[in-house]
Amino acid sequence: MKIVISVNLVVAFTGGIVSFLSPCVLPLIPGYLAYLAGTSLESNTKRVEIFINSIFFVLGFSTVFAILGVLLNSILRSIGFGLEIWLSRVGGIIIIFFGLYLTGLIRIGFLEREHKISIRYKFKSRYLTSFLFGAAFAAGWTPCVGAALGAILTLAATHPGQSFGLLFAYSLGLGIPFLIVGLFAGEFGRIISRIGPILKYIDIIFGILLIIFGILVFTQSLPALVL
Repeated sequence: MKIVISVNLVVAFTGGIVSFLSPCVLPLIPGYLAYLAGTSLESNTKRVEIFINSIFFVLGFSTVFAILGVLLNSILRSIGFGLEIWLSRVGGIIIIFFGLYLTGLIRIGFLEREHKISIRYKFKSRYLTSFLFGAAFAAGWTPCVGAALGAILTLAATHPGQSFGLLFAYSLGLGIPFLIVGLFAGEFGRIISRIGPILKYIDIIFGILLIIFGILVFTQSLPALVL
């Protein structure tokens, strides 16, 4: 059973990385973090400031995901076995659906609408600003993180006892790259230009993984991974 849980966590962690590598997130992150820090990518004197702001940004969306994990656990942990079977079946279909979307085989209109973060006000504390916009990022950048996050939320709903751990793993997968970019914001722009063409293939690979995983959730065959 411990191995099955770890497989779920690996998928959740990978989902976070895939969300970060989304073509409509990755190119904007270095400049966005520099803006929150009140500096520019060309400034080496405030690299530490950018990194600290990236920490608060990550804490912002991690807090939201942690709350979601606790809520899912509290609401769904007492469900009966019969309902758990149907929850797995419905959840498996939804995960497969998101997997098909990431591979590009189907389109989901509501995931493609523009709901990006709009910065209209900055608080006196840049750290508070970064934290709040990190929290807004968790719910506001749906065209980019929607499919991967939706799949992980569905997986958490079908495994309520693991929901907090799954969303924590997702936060780590999404947050660690943010911290790396915050530390090397200036250099990262050149890296993005090199890896840009391969980003779409990352979505396809993860989409295929979700389709397989969704089938296992639907058939309640995750224990087969232990064998």
